[in-house]
Amino acid sequence: MSVSLAWPRGGSLRSVDERFAGLLMWGGAALLLVFVLLPLSAIFVKALQDRSGAFVGAAQLLRVVQEPRIAMAAWNSIQIAVMTAVLVLPSAFVFAFALTRSRIAAKPLFRLIALLPLLTPSLMPAISLVYLFGTQGLLRGWLGGQTIYGPLGIVLGEVFNTFPHAVLIMTAALSVADARLYEAATAMGASPLRRFMTITLPNARYGLVSAATLVLTLVVTDFGVPKVIGGQFNVLALEAYKQVLGQQNFNHGAVIGLLLLLPALLSFAVERRVSRRQQAAMTGRSVQYRPKPNAMRDIPLLLACCLLAVFMLALVGVAIAAAFIELWPYKLQFSLAHFDFDQQDGGGWLAFRNSLTLSLLSAVAGSALIFLNAYLMEKQPAARAALPLMRFAAIVPMAVPGMVLGLGYVFFFNAPGNPLHGLFGGMAILAVSAIAHFYTTGHLALTTSLRQIDGEIEAAARTLGRPWWTCCLRVSLPIVLPSLLNVFRYLFVSSMTTVSCVIFLYNADTVLASVAVLNMDDAGDTAAAAAMATLIVATSAAVSLLLNALGWWCERRTQAWRGH
Repeated sequence: MSVSLAWPRGGSLRSVDERFAGLLMWGGAALLLVFVLLPLSAIFVKALQDRSGAFVGAAQLLRVVQEPRIAMAAWNSIQIAVMTAVLVLPSAFVFAFALTRSRIAAKPLFRLIALLPLLTPSLMPAISLVYLFGTQGLLRGWLGGQTIYGPLGIVLGEVFNTFPHAVLIMTAALSVADARLYEAATAMGASPLRRFMTITLPNARYGLVSAATLVLTLVVTDFGVPKVIGGQFNVLALEAYKQVLGQQNFNHGAVIGLLLLLPALLSFAVERRVSRRQQAAMTGRSVQYRPKPNAMRDIPLLLACCLLAVFMLALVGVAIAAAFIELWPYKLQFSLAHFDFDQQDGGGWLAFRNSLTLSLLSAVAGSALIFLNAYLMEKQPAARAALPLMRFAAIVPMAVPGMVLGLGYVFFFNAPGNPLHGLFGGMAILAVSAIAHFYTTGHLALTTSLRQIDGEIEAAARTLGRPWWTCCLRVSLPIVLPSLLNVFRYLFVSSMTTVSCVIFLYNADTVLASVAVLNMDDAGDTAAAAAMATLIVATSAAVSLLLNALGWWCERRTQAWRGH
């Protein structure tokens, strides 16, 4: 009798359990549809309309693209992107090669320096370049009469901003190698150069292509560096900013948004095609490659890393130093006057408080949403019809620049007939845009971690009649907690430093610290802008260190749990 009563109760529980999971999955799909796909669709609609709102079709696209100003801005963007890639790719490859294929000293320190730009707003290197090579710069004589305001300054600033992204990809590509290939090549008399050309480079080609596409996309869609140090050199991202905020010409802005989307989509397609042709570098019989000491290799690599580290530290350190100097370069006395933001244009301390609020909202809500969606997609059999939409919407943000997504939010949420119009201009829309913009990275990180958990755990829980959330909270969450903390840190730091994603969405009450840096520099308060950027770096670094320590503790606890 007890068995016959337990089965219907367990079956009923599973039925309610699965219906609830299915409801959550459809809810997650609806959120991704509203906050990712529909705003992007609004850009296409707006690009096919004239300023009066009448539908004119492709004629609007052709007319805007053929304008000499737009064509020149597009050509300038391509030039800057290519020049940046030419500098970044070899530098990042050498740096990553030194970290993975050499025995140089201080590898953790070099790795930390390489990732330092991730903690800074994109405008910070441009501010440092002004202090170093501007009209009052200490090293302006090094340029030989050239000006830093223009292509030279933009390229140097973009090299700083894109370098850590390229290093991360290159390091991942070079960290996996089969030592047997190198041993066989050495036994056959192949020189170090031949081994490099026939083994190392072919195995790293996917990383090279991925890094190249990412660098090109990041440079084309960034407007922070060109805004500060570009002078009269116009680029597409800056033109979109001028059309939308300067001239209120939303239709032109929508067309430019589509143009900015093209390199991202092309890069995404190339990366997908190359990834399908990529073969595994390691098999079950492979032997992990471990470099042996070699002074002829390690000394040049150490010098190269030192030079690159000096460049990175200079573009961070100069801005930080200027924040504490009374008047650069005439009065070099220590001063905290530049941190009196309430006496400066740009938003005051309110901007910094708003950034903290935004970052916490994005990190907490975003981590929870991404984890729940990833868990339901990977571990629950309910609502399989929602999976294609969820998977597509989760990957789309990877191919959409922040400025393009921000434009989509303007066109979609600012439409008077939209029932969600009330969100526009508030803190909620800023947090939602940040989560949507950075969603893909967190989603991929958590799905990768969840796939490492044996599916028999959920099957056993269902057999015992336990609801899925019990298994999720007691088993899956503790195991993936280190990855979840990494996602939390990524969302917090990215929301703290982003400019392009939110530049069209804030108002006087929701101005952010990263936007305040731009506004203060526009107003001529460069030292105050450097001070605000310094505060952003300090906050991002403090939160990152705290979460790293917490993640290390969680990892130890997880290992102990697995041991038992």
